[in-house]
Amino acid sequence: MRKIEHLGIAVKDLTASNELFSKLLNVPPYKTESVESEGVNTAFFQMGETKIELLEATNPDSPIAKFIEKRGEGIHHIAFDVTDIYAEVARLKAEGFTVLNETPKPGADNKLVVFLHPKSTNGVLIELCQEK
Repeated sequence: MRKIEHLGIAVKDLTASNELFSKLLNVPPYKTESVESEGVNTAFFQMGETKIELLEATNPDSPIAKFIEKRGEGIHHIAFDVTDIYAEVARLKAEGFTVLNETPKPGADNKLVVFLHPKSTNGVLIELCQEK
């Protein structure tokens, strides 16, 4: 793993949260995107080498809607940038981590992504991402 790529924050209202984070960070989001397969709308803010991703559910069955229902708004995941997502998945499986999707899938911001189950990472959802 090379660096923290982004922090994902689950929000109820992306428009209101974009305004809030624009004021907080003193920059507008550089990108908004819908990821239909995950039932989410996203917005990205750049802070140096790290990004903040805001995630809003587009339907009540999406993982973000379920997260907010259980825990409320807040940090949803930490994403790490990797150079070879396939090798990293194999390494982490060998180390005993539970991988939620062994085959990388398309994610937001032109990435391939894999998630590690929070039960194997002290309650934190971990995302591995690699530039497509």
